[in-house]
Amino acid sequence: FFALVANGVRAAPLWETKKQSFVGMLTITDFINILHRYYKSPMVQIYELEEHKIETWRELYLQETFKPLVNISPDASIFDAVYSLIKNKIHRLPVIDPVSGNALYILTHKRILKFLQLFVCEMPKPAFMKQTLEELTIGTYHNIAFIHPNTPIIKALNIFVDRRVSALPVVDESGKVVDIYSKFDVINLAAEKTYNHLDMTM
Repeated sequence: FFALVANGVRAAPLWETKKQSFVGMLTITDFINILHRYYKSPMVQIYELEEHKIETWRELYLQETFKPLVNISPDASIFDAVYSLIKNKIHRLPVIDPVSGNALYILTHKRILKFLQLFVCEMPKPAFMKQTLEELTIGTYHNIAFIHPNTPIIKALNIFVDRRVSALPVVDESGKVVDIYSKFDVINLAAEKTYNHLDMTM
């Protein structure tokens, strides 16, 4: 996780020397899951974060939910990439050369949307482009997960895990959204090494 911070990235493919292949992805979600699993109180240090090997964590956490790495070849279409992201319920899709086995790129929803935005003028516009987000049922409109400025960080992390969301609106006493706390913000805990003080408020 410190390597993610040092390189300013949100995820990295995991290479297994024995198999000579990529076997998974290391993401901020993994970091959150470790904090969620091992944090007890400010008086108890999370030694697992600094001492556990990635392999150990994968064996503990993924023993019942292990799935092979989902990837795509550079010859695949944008449609194939989008379909794979949706079908597998993942946020990152490694593009791997089938010949060399090298990871060439990591596709995300954001990068695909950016590509579509750049070339949208050159594409035929489907009828749904004129509909609202609510009409298309895109987004969450009921039972929205949120936090307050005085919410402890550990509670926000628990919501990330339990509700499987990637961002939480920060709402003041009047119900007004004053900020957004996203999963990516959590990596600052690793950067600043403050992950042993998760009872602090936002």
